[in-house]
Amino acid sequence: MVKRASNVKITVLRRFSTEEVFKDPPVKAMYSGPCPIFEDGQVFHIVDEDELPQMPKGFCPYAWDAIFWGVITLRSNGDFLEWYDEPGVAVWCCPDGLRPVVFKLERT
Repeated sequence: MVKRASNVKITVLRRFSTEEVFKDPPVKAMYSGPCPIFEDGQVFHIVDEDELPQMPKGFCPYAWDAIFWGVITLRSNGDFLEWYDEPGVAVWCCPDGLRPVVFKLERT
């Protein structure tokens, strides 16, 4: 019997500015401040029935690419118990090294 894909909740835990990450940035950014696409505490839900989940509306495609495999693992009822005591959760971040955004992924 095949299990139905689980829903996943994505919460923006924290956005960092370049100044919080580096005292002296290794490269000059086009703009300063934290990522303008997300807000701290913002929540997205993956509840579709598609085999592969679709990127939520308004989500950054670079961040989606980075967290996709965590979302797939949780949707498939997998866990990250090598890193977390709690099943059904993970903490992932986007690939922007100057202004990272940290996400909490939760199976719901």
